Parts: sequence; C-alpha cells; structure tokens
Amino acid sequence: MAEGQIYKIHSDFYYVNDGVNNFECKVREILKKRKERILVGDFVEFGSGVIEKLIPRKNFISRPSVANIDRIIIVSALKEPDLNFEQLNRYIALAKYHNIEAVLCFNKSDLKWDRHVKNKILDIYEPLGYEIVFTSATEHKGLKEFERLLKDRTSVLCGGSGAGKSSLVNALNPELNLRTKQVSEKIGRGTHTTRHCEIVKINETSRIVDTPGFSNVKFDFIMPQDVDLLFDDISRFSGGCKYSDCLHKNEDGCAVLANLDKIDLSRYESYLNFVNEAMEFKERVKYEGLKIEHTKKVVNNREVAKISGKKRRSARNTLKQQLYKELDADE
Repeated sequence: MAEGQIYKIHSDFYYVNDGVNNFECKVREILKKRKERILVGDFVEFGSGVIEKLIPRKNFISRPSVANIDRIIIVSALKEPDLNFEQLNRYIALAKYHNIEAVLCFNKSDLKWDRHVKNKILDIYEPLGYEIVFTSATEHKGLKEFERLLKDRTSVLCGGSGAGKSSLVNALNPELNLRTKQVSEKIGRGTHTTRHCEIVKINETSRIVDTPGFSNVKFDFIMPQDVDLLFDDISRFSGGCKYSDCLHKNEDGCAVLANLDKIDLSRYESYLNFVNEAMEFKERVKYEGLKIEHTKKVVNNREVAKISGKKRRSARNTLKQQLYKELDADE
C-alpha cells in the first residue's frame, strides 16, 4: 500500500501524487458508505488505482474544500475593484476560525490608489501581528516578498474575484499559465476563472492551491457569542465584560464598548455584521435542531460503515415479509 496526496479531483476521479509519480484513482466503496469526503490536499493510502484509507487531516477549509493547508494568503486589490475592508475581515476571521496562519497581500499597487489607505492597512493589521506585502503582478513589484511567503509551504490564495491571484502566480512561474480575466466594467469586480481546486507546484519548494474562490463567506455556522474569538482586537477586552455571553452591542458593563476608541471602526462594524449572521444560525439551532448521525462504528477493532436506523428498519421489514411468504408457502 502506498501513501500520497490528492492534488486534483475531477468528476469521480482522484489524482494522487506519491512524491514522485501521479496516479488516477477511484475511491473504495466502503469509504463512500461511511460518507468520508475526500478533499484536495488529503493524504491517503492507495493501491492498484483504488484509495483505501483517508489519513487524518491536520486542518481543512470547507468552502472551497481543501485540506492540510500551511498558510492562507489573503490577496486584496487596492484598486479595480476598490479595497473592501469588510471582505478582508471576513477572510481573516475565516482563517482564524480554522486556526490557519494568514498573511495579507495587497495587489495592483501600480494603479492610482489613495496612499492613505496604506497607512490605514498598516495601522489596523500590523498591531494584530499580520505579515503584510504590497505587490503588482503587472510590474513585478513585491514579487520576491510574495515568493518568500510561499517557500516551503502549501498555501491557499484567497480573496475577491479580480484581485489578481492567478496573475501573481503566473508572474512567478509563467509556464503555469493560470487562467485570468479582466475586471468587469459593468459590475466592478472580476469573475472566477478557476473551476476546481488543484495543488499547483510553483517551484521545487512552494505549492499553492488554485481554487474557484471563497465567495459568499458568511458566519451563519457559529454561535453569536463565539464571533469575538475571531477578532483578536475585540476578544482582548471581552474577558472584562460583566456577562459571559455579552455580544458587545449595547449591554451593561461591556468592556469592549468601554474600549471602542482602541478598536478600528471598520473592524467593529464587521464584527457586528458577523454577529447578525450568527444569529441566523442560533435561530436555526433553536427551531430545527442539529442532530449529527455518525456514519461509522468500530466492530472487532475494525471501522465499518454504520447503517442508519431507517435503513435497518427497512431491512428488517423486508426479512419479515420474506419469512411470512415462506410460512404461507409451507401451509
């Protein structure tokens, strides 16, 4: 049995690299029955063109679906489209939620943009400990710093469409020729050109995951009182709040509200928007409930697919019907 990493998934085929060669594989049926979803970036055991086992992940992102990431590089355009601080905060919070290191890259520095924005970027995000680079894919500015971020890692580039993610990668390695598209004048943003996730080798030491994008990032999957954990500049004050479930909106004795002068307004506004999205999740849990049914169990020290109660009942009913038919025939 060999070990390798999934570098591409297309249709029902999984492409695995063992460090030397590439293999086209299918998934063993037992893994499908367990509903163990295999993602790009997963390490697996395989043989004879069949994936037999999924090796435990160190991390994963659900949208887009990628596993075993070393770093998320958030690429934002300084112009065309204009920098959107809330969208930037969404990507930062998403990386924080998945406990994956994030680096901030601001592209298209060759265009005419407000230089005061650079000071704002540095004032907000440098104190939070984020590494920041400014680049221009068209004029090859900042590419050495950008290449340094990728070295010895598997990185995911995330950011809004039209930010220039593929252009930056092409500038580092023109032979890759990743598809790019200009920003639409009509809608003021780019359109995604990548159709599926794929690990792409930049050079001997660096790899990136080319993805269809991180569109529609919403925080409708966590509880409202947990949102402040995604904001270091807010959570550092939340321990002093009077109530443990304080949402830092208008509560009495809120330490965050008492220190708003130390938090950038765009960050706090993003936090409030994310809390409102999380309230949707809270309501869903309250009225619908979220029951998770395990899809596998251990029998004689072996993992086997678990049959749902509904299917078991159906199977038992079938056996009863067959038994009654046999008894009728004997009579």
